[in-house]
Amino acid sequence: MAHQHILIVEDDKAIAAFVQTALEREGFAAEIAPSGERALERVTAALPDLILLDLMLPGADGLEVCRAIRRLPTYIPIIMLTARDDEVDKIVGLELGADDYVSKPFKSRELVARVRAILRLARRANYQAAQLLQFGPLMINLEGRSVTLNGDPVSLTPKEFDLLALLASHPGRVFGRDTLLEKVWGYDYAGESRTVDVHIQRLRQKIEPDPREPRYLLTARNIGYKFEA
Repeated sequence: MAHQHILIVEDDKAIAAFVQTALEREGFAAEIAPSGERALERVTAALPDLILLDLMLPGADGLEVCRAIRRLPTYIPIIMLTARDDEVDKIVGLELGADDYVSKPFKSRELVARVRAILRLARRANYQAAQLLQFGPLMINLEGRSVTLNGDPVSLTPKEFDLLALLASHPGRVFGRDTLLEKVWGYDYAGESRTVDVHIQRLRQKIEPDPREPRYLLTARNIGYKFEA
């Protein structure tokens, strides 16, 4: 299992080395960036799992770096490191998208505990996002096995849900009828591909604005079906 990668953005060499040692002792892969500019280079190149960001940096300060990171399409958790007593800086940092802050001086145990807590929250958020598929007014909750359309629940049979979930989890991919039979019904249902057609028709009646002109469940002629995101 790969070590989680932490980027330490800190210009004080002693503090940076202290934090790096503490994190590596706990099994993290820790890298130091001594400036805001270097941090942004490394974020783009390496996509760390979490960033420890000092507010007082030469050149671009921590708030500028935080703002720039939050413009990126990928969400990366940020914990601010600050020696300042001014609560305004902490509030501004949180408003810019930082997830937490630790005031200097701090103990290594406290810092590692904060890092682990924020990473747990990030994993949970990523998991929940992966379990929820949304396509305009259509929402599919994979974990809860539920579907809503325009906020209203859609009643599906177990096989209808399994078929929709498989197709919607791979938008744009064409599935042959035999493949759908194998993956949804769990065995080779040779000669009964009409089963798939019937279930697709039922799904269209339930989720399509106009079942005769489907928006989501499209037919791939002579092959099977695909879900259009």
